[in-house]
Amino acid sequence: MPNNQNSVTPANNMPILNQGVKLNNQNGKVIIQNGKAANSASNNFQGLKIIPLGGLHEIGKNTCVFEYQDEIVLLDAGIGFPADGMPGINVVLPDMTYLRENRHKIKGMIVTHGHEDHIGGIPYHLKQFDIPNIYGPRLAMALLAGKLDEAGVANRTTLHTVAPREMVRMGSHFLVEYIRNTHSIADSFTVAIHTPLGVIIHTGDFKIDHTPVDGEYFDLQKLAEHGEKGVLCLISDSTNAEVPGHTPSEASVRPNLDRVFAEANGRIMVTTFASSVHRVNIILQLAQKHGRVVGVVGRSMLNVIAHARTLGYIKCPDNLFTPLHSLRQFPDDKVLILTTGSQGEDMSAMTRISRGDHREIKVKQGDTIVFSANPIPGNTIPVVNCIDRLMILGAKVVYGKDKGIHVSGHGAQEDHKLMLALTRPKFFIPVHGEHRMLVKHAEMAHSMGIPKENMVIIDNGDVVELTTDRIRVGGKVPSGIELVDRNGIVHHHVMKERQQLAEDGVLTIAAAVDWEGKLLANPEVHLRGVVSSVERNLLQQLVLRTIERTLIDRTPEFIKSTDDESMADWVGLKAQIETALQRMLRRELQNSPQLVFLLQTPDMPNPKDTGRRKRSAARVASPVS
Repeated sequence: MPNNQNSVTPANNMPILNQGVKLNNQNGKVIIQNGKAANSASNNFQGLKIIPLGGLHEIGKNTCVFEYQDEIVLLDAGIGFPADGMPGINVVLPDMTYLRENRHKIKGMIVTHGHEDHIGGIPYHLKQFDIPNIYGPRLAMALLAGKLDEAGVANRTTLHTVAPREMVRMGSHFLVEYIRNTHSIADSFTVAIHTPLGVIIHTGDFKIDHTPVDGEYFDLQKLAEHGEKGVLCLISDSTNAEVPGHTPSEASVRPNLDRVFAEANGRIMVTTFASSVHRVNIILQLAQKHGRVVGVVGRSMLNVIAHARTLGYIKCPDNLFTPLHSLRQFPDDKVLILTTGSQGEDMSAMTRISRGDHREIKVKQGDTIVFSANPIPGNTIPVVNCIDRLMILGAKVVYGKDKGIHVSGHGAQEDHKLMLALTRPKFFIPVHGEHRMLVKHAEMAHSMGIPKENMVIIDNGDVVELTTDRIRVGGKVPSGIELVDRNGIVHHHVMKERQQLAEDGVLTIAAAVDWEGKLLANPEVHLRGVVSSVERNLLQQLVLRTIERTLIDRTPEFIKSTDDESMADWVGLKAQIETALQRMLRRELQNSPQLVFLLQTPDMPNPKDTGRRKRSAARVASPVS
């Protein structure tokens, strides 16, 4: 991994609020686009712009832009899960139009931690624009390096690892200080961004864990120091703003998992987030305690464990692990299978196991299957369906908040209050959460003394304009989504066709005409996935009559004959027939199948012509809307 050549040692005289310190030194496209032209409302603004491109009013896609004059620094670039109605989609990205248009301003990226909703989008974005330097913790950089190599974009950036309290200069206007926090993944950071206007604290994902599994404590002292000197703006994780109290320590799941393991008489299967390194470490330690060998299922789980062991975040002997095909050599009560799929993803290992599709693992009576994760918003139905299938196969499934086998990696209300009390910000922006969470977090901040006019509740694409004495939303940039399948980013028209095919099927009509615009035979009509209230024979008759009527009415406009030659606009004639068919289908059918119309035109010249014309065929697919 490249050396951190641009980092600097923290100085005792760090920039303080309001001192005005200047720090010297493919595939694809937009599926949904909200907002106006990039930067349309803020071209003349001279303060700091904060522009979230993802992570607001949603869970995932966390991406934020900090812009001062002609310099941009990015903070994280995550992915989201596909929603219903996105057939074939694997990954959801934020619309990056604004960054593509302003790529010349990008000075670097801040990575707070290694979760997919914070680093998963980076390989896709690097295919569209360069990021000169990316700075982040060791584990996140190790995971990201593998992603970039696999995507073939490692040469489009340089990765730098940072340590707690290390400071990194980006461009002339940004100095970034990394502050250790506690989260559900090892090596997680809050950042203090020193700007000419003052210090901006971005919490990243956090909870305040007083008994962290890895012994790495939240650097609350450094936060308090910044609060004492003055924080211009706090940008804070809002995920659990509705939850009262404190989020329990990650260590609290150990005794509950220990009890489940002790009571299991057969094989144990555990599914959790692969990137939850602390949880994975606890599971492996308990497997060792109970004398079980471990088989690991899922590429992401294997990858995270390998990197975490290399970096020392997971400590266990090599002989704890065994290949899946060797597990049958051990008694069932000596086997633990650690797998991905806690969110019910369609192609994940646990989902395939529940369907009986996995090549090497089949559920049997006596298995205990543990879901050490709660469904994220939108994933509840796939998860419960997976659990039902596992139970039908005879497994005992342990799941649910009441079992104490999962705790959140995000702080609850008392954690948020402590963050606000330590930093004492002048301005406040709640982020990373759905709208109700942002509202609740803002109410909490107001109850702790921050005036309502000093905070904003924003959406993706909003341009927050910040000065030393004012915060406001000053404009909008493109803020939609880009959808990615196994082959790349999916264009809008392709997604629309997929949705049409999934909902109403496809209807194919083929017709052949001569030089006089007459049908040579009855049109062929083929239906796939179409449920029609019109009988097939009647539909064929309606298609025939529609084409014949259109040819009679419109052929003279598109086929011109003289004594010397004939000229035909077959494309124009085809479009007229297609339009007529669309009108007829809208009228006669109770659904809207995808229409594919093929027009076969003469392959011989008109007998009246002395020249030659070659065969012409037009084939265009268009939806019946």
